[in-house]
Amino acid sequence: MGKCNGRCTLVGFCCLQLIAALERQIFDFLGYQWVPILANFLHIMAVILGIFGTIQYRSKYLIMYAAWLVLWVGWNAFIICFYLEVGHLSQDRDFIMTFNTSLHRSWWMENGPGCLVTPVMNSNLAPEDHHVITVTGCLLDYQYIEVVSSAMQIFLALFGFVYACYVSKVFMEEEDSFDFIGGFDSYGYQAPQKTSHLQLQPLYTSG
Repeated sequence: MGKCNGRCTLVGFCCLQLIAALERQIFDFLGYQWVPILANFLHIMAVILGIFGTIQYRSKYLIMYAAWLVLWVGWNAFIICFYLEVGHLSQDRDFIMTFNTSLHRSWWMENGPGCLVTPVMNSNLAPEDHHVITVTGCLLDYQYIEVVSSAMQIFLALFGFVYACYVSKVFMEEEDSFDFIGGFDSYGYQAPQKTSHLQLQPLYTSG
């Protein structure tokens, strides 16, 4: 029963991770954030691998899923540091999220709750194919929306990591208790006895 509860809980966390990753992928596509898009895609594949490993009792898949979650926590920690401009990170100078190919920012910058976008006409500051805008009245700045999103990803990943380690440990213990090489010895299996190929002939006697 404990094994079933652990598997069900892990599948539940994986489903929550999948929903959160798909939601994040949509908004990153809208904001042309190419690096997060690539990371989200890898995360979605890893979560699907974790679900498959849980349902099919594959401990190796769960170990791979848990290893990816470590990288995923590190990536989201970097995103938090980036948007809070920790250390030498700067959103005005570093366009890491777009591979330095464009000046696009987070989709939430212009579409956050309560934000009022005003275009600046005839500005010489805008490069080609871009425009200058001012954003005012936001109830919550886009940096903090991105930070909350990354913090939620870290929260789900930590719980997923703990349950993945637990369930994979249970699976490996079951695999060790089931002796494939010994011919099911642990289950009382007896090997079939060899039969003789000697054919018995009837014996006739004269009276």
